[in-house]
Amino acid sequence: MTADEIAFTGVAELGRAYRNGSLSPVDAVRVSLQRLESLEPALNAVAQRLDATALAEAEQATAELRSGKDRGPLHGIPVAIKDLIDVEGAPTGYGSKVRPPAMASEDAALVQRLREAGAIILCKANLLEYAYGIAHPDIGQTNNPHDIGRTSGGSSGGSAALVAGGILPLAIGTDTGGSIRIPASYCGIVGLKPSFGLVSLDGVFPLSWSLDHAGPLARSVADTALLLEAIAGKTFQPSPPSLAGVRIGAVSFHCESPELTPAVAANLAEALKRLEAAGAIIKRIDIPELRLANSELRRIILPEASVIHAGLYIENPAGYALRTRSQVEAGFEAKAVDYIKAQDFRVKLRNAMEAAFAEVDVLIGPSVPFPAPIEDPEFTEDGEEGEMLSSGFANMTGQPSLSLPSGVDGHLPLGLQLTGPVGGDGKLLQIALGVEAVLDAWRRPSLPAVL
Repeated sequence: MTADEIAFTGVAELGRAYRNGSLSPVDAVRVSLQRLESLEPALNAVAQRLDATALAEAEQATAELRSGKDRGPLHGIPVAIKDLIDVEGAPTGYGSKVRPPAMASEDAALVQRLREAGAIILCKANLLEYAYGIAHPDIGQTNNPHDIGRTSGGSSGGSAALVAGGILPLAIGTDTGGSIRIPASYCGIVGLKPSFGLVSLDGVFPLSWSLDHAGPLARSVADTALLLEAIAGKTFQPSPPSLAGVRIGAVSFHCESPELTPAVAANLAEALKRLEAAGAIIKRIDIPELRLANSELRRIILPEASVIHAGLYIENPAGYALRTRSQVEAGFEAKAVDYIKAQDFRVKLRNAMEAAFAEVDVLIGPSVPFPAPIEDPEFTEDGEEGEMLSSGFANMTGQPSLSLPSGVDGHLPLGLQLTGPVGGDGKLLQIALGVEAVLDAWRRPSLPAVL
């Protein structure tokens, strides 16, 4: 394979090449590092390069595979880690200037699982400051591989850009209100927020302890499933895709929102037609509680984040970007009664959302109501949904939710979001494989223009 072919090869095919001797993990890592050289700093996706250790890990993986020691499908596969997740011996910078980057003394639990699976930690990926506010002005936003004049999204934008740009096949992000799925949509890749608690957050700096999730970003549903299996320590093994008889609920609040651009609305309508033609049963689902999901999420995230940041704020308030600092300060003013009411509401929301799965197998909507903007939008106020239109509710309910590519607006990717019941990650991935097969046959985003 040429370097360009290696750059966009999936995990299973890389694994076959490793095992038949036509390619080695050292070859793959060298290609990744070459692409980093050519695409950085244009993308501004990398917080910390780990070239020396990545090459050493690749040498070890190559030797192990040649000796017959096989750790599984991720053995020798390069992975990026969002820079609020600890990687032993590497600095964690959090996308901030409140403190200097701190050298991690041990791996986060999910990183340890990746190492046990034989994955190679290639780099730490940029993010919005503490996964909360904006891109810190001293660090800058991560740019979109499809248009470097636009954002790759937040807060896991570095992870998404690295995958979409062909630098590596897999990355880890975190998601508190859509921060895996939104960048995945903007960058034309797959991003999964698993069920709450499925992936350990030990060693992951928190934003909101009751809303945080960590999960995979990849270029295909199959690769997403392999990465989830590794970090969750659980096997899903989705079978060959079929949508025959699958009940898909089109959520009216998301699919009929006036915030959808005409291109997103038209793309969604065409996707639903094609899914129905492939054998799926499309049903309109109306869940009134969704109208308050994002406003109530904000009443949870603001105080929880401010509790987490109280010590940092006292230590160095000037180190935050202005918008991040204003959000931390707003959380200090939050009323306890509003927080308690919001937690009570999320129980009602979860019950209503789970009840919908008596009628359908999966819920569907646009991942984001518009393609990638020039800059990351501000944290919306009550009465506005913005880029969190379809995503925030699943953080409130803890349900698994996945964005996958579903076409383009000009040269900019669009995403389709699928959500399943709590604990139904395997079934969600199974249905997503079928949806992906239908949409791939229709139109998938072309390779990024920056390449």
